[in-house]
Amino acid sequence: MRLLDTQREPLDCIIETLTRTSAVDERLQLAVREVIADVRARGDEALLELGRKFDSSDLQDLRVSRSEIEEACASVGEELRAAIRTAKANIHAFHERQKPNSWVHVAQDYIYGQLIRPIEIVGIYAPAGLAPYPSTVLMTAVPARIAGVSRIVMCTPAQKDGKVNPVMLAVAEECGISEIYKVGGAQAIAAMAYGTQSVPRVHKIVGPGGAYVNEAKRQVFGVVGIDQLAGPSEILIIADDSADPAYVAADLMSQAEHGEDARCVLVTNSLVLARSVIEEVEKQTSSAARQELIRKSLDSYGFVVICRDTDECLAIANAFAPEHLELMVREPWEALKGVKNAGSIMLGSMTPVPLCDFAAGPNHTLPTGGTARFSSPLGVEDFLTRSGFLSYTHEGLAKIAPTVLQLASAEGFEAHANTVRIRLFGE
Repeated sequence: MRLLDTQREPLDCIIETLTRTSAVDERLQLAVREVIADVRARGDEALLELGRKFDSSDLQDLRVSRSEIEEACASVGEELRAAIRTAKANIHAFHERQKPNSWVHVAQDYIYGQLIRPIEIVGIYAPAGLAPYPSTVLMTAVPARIAGVSRIVMCTPAQKDGKVNPVMLAVAEECGISEIYKVGGAQAIAAMAYGTQSVPRVHKIVGPGGAYVNEAKRQVFGVVGIDQLAGPSEILIIADDSADPAYVAADLMSQAEHGEDARCVLVTNSLVLARSVIEEVEKQTSSAARQELIRKSLDSYGFVVICRDTDECLAIANAFAPEHLELMVREPWEALKGVKNAGSIMLGSMTPVPLCDFAAGPNHTLPTGGTARFSSPLGVEDFLTRSGFLSYTHEGLAKIAPTVLQLASAEGFEAHANTVRIRLFGE
């Protein structure tokens, strides 16, 4: 991990180093564009061909059958099934509180209000690259169901044997998803955006993925809605000398194992803690299951920043706007008051990120790459649309007419103005 110090380098330079983004990969953009065009042109034929090339040479069909779902559910142990149900209950309880309501206001001469309605058909992309992510199914399907989405389509890559990971199917069944397709990568996004002979066209696509999935979502945005463009995983930990170096190191490593491009940052006002954490990372990495991946991530994108005080730590955190923020300080609730930008915030030494990742309740589909400055975690609102409605009487129209006519005239829209005049004056 690279050590930075605000007393040796200007704060702006450190922030620039932490927030520097990778250059646009034009070859990846072209490759994704070609995949999308192929799926649009050949439909299922392209999906099967690409699936056999990238996922499983044994891929025979696209849709997961009912018998496959039942077989998968039967193979999942009861302890894991119980854990899935507990996580689902916690996620449901958290997201149930997010649901907004329609409303109406009745005045003497007019009525107005807002209608909240669920999106009709949503597509979930559930990745299974380095490992299957059943938690992604929970984090996307549960808020969609709370919102009232009636039809959920799920795409996930097949395993080498041509089947979908059984735990993924068991979670899908728990969430009431039966329309599942063995399609991964950019081709899955293309299929859900444009539709094929088997895969229906959806109205919005949610769920994380790798670089190809991310780029595909960017390219189809506008044809369908998307949740967000998810970049590499991130964690920023603010810690003082009260933090346990072993905890800090473990939490940094937990995000580093997501991929070699994961961003892992410790910001602290304690040089002693900083050195202890670096030593602890080395110690724990030597026995980690994914030690090679963790080393690559921390060598390339791991930083320890020494700050003068907590205010400086918070300034860096707010500029970085991390996906995950941990406050491992004496007074985490006090520090929380200074947090402006973060996807999900963990307070105290007993609250590591994996609680949010898997089971505690808050969503783990979070803004990355600094987008927490203007966007939010996936939630119930992402599966809803809002429509305003309005109804005026003749008397109400007469009262507001002067305002409408003045503004229409100022903008040069005489035909707009005429819609009012013809009702009031018959002109």
